[in-house]
Amino acid sequence: MRSMFVLSIALLASPWAAAAEPQPHAARADHRFDDVERWVEEFESPDRGTWQKPAIIVRVLTLEPGQIVADLGAGTGYFTKILSVGVGESGKVYAVDVEPRMLEYIRGRNDLVKNVVTVEATPDDPKLPAREIDLVMVANTWHHIGNRIAYLGKLRPALSREGRVAIIDWREGEIPMGPPPEMRLGRDEVVAEFEQAGWRLATESVALPYQYFLVFYPPPAPAP
Repeated sequence: MRSMFVLSIALLASPWAAAAEPQPHAARADHRFDDVERWVEEFESPDRGTWQKPAIIVRVLTLEPGQIVADLGAGTGYFTKILSVGVGESGKVYAVDVEPRMLEYIRGRNDLVKNVVTVEATPDDPKLPAREIDLVMVANTWHHIGNRIAYLGKLRPALSREGRVAIIDWREGEIPMGPPPEMRLGRDEVVAEFEQAGWRLATESVALPYQYFLVFYPPPAPAP
């Protein structure tokens, strides 16, 4: 697991979120992730790599030097580190979280490429710069967002011309880790919501044993 970018969102409608607001899902667990020591022990567990398979994730994402990416719900920086290596010193990683103590921990890490910028988001805004982000990665976090279709309207303006959003989240059914079943968000529901908001599923990997892995492209940006 990683930090669950805890969000209780009531976003205004946008050109990309005109569809009806979905009903609340049990996955909206409005609890805090400010106990850094506890989450470091869990998120940075030495055996995590055996099931999280970061090398496969990097390969599917086709990261390139110089790209600008965002780790949305960065937590302790597990994926921030992976992304920062993938885009290299000529790239940039925005480590985004609503928990100031998590961001403080990331800033104190000495194993990150010097290309990481921390961003303290608010529950209704990721605070990302406009038209800059080539990839937004949301791992083990999407199920905590309340009005997800409306939230996509917040992400769309941040994306570059070829920008995309990657979702990694917990599978339904019997798995030995992850949140309780009532807190999970099924793969099909995620795809349906993105499609409802006009996004297109571009890539799907089934290589992760406990999580689905989806990459979406947004609808065209509106004319200025």
